Amino acid sequence: MGLSVTHLLVVLAIVVVVFGTKRLRNIGADLGGAIKGFRTAMQEGEDKGKPAADKNEAIEGEVSSKADKD
Repeated sequence: MGLSVTHLLVVLAIVVVVFGTKRLRNIGADLGGAIKGFRTAMQEGEDKGKPAADKNEAIEGEVSSKADKD
């Protein structure tokens, strides 16, 4: 017992009547921004797991060669 196209259109019409098109547009933009932020955070989290040699950055607590020269 799945949802047919007719059922989805009725639900969409009810949602538009209840919330209005402007509010739905704002909700969509906010949801898209949240998903983009989540993906960015996940990518940054994956990058932090890589060794420093792969990114040419020092690991926290590690002394880099640039610090030795100063």
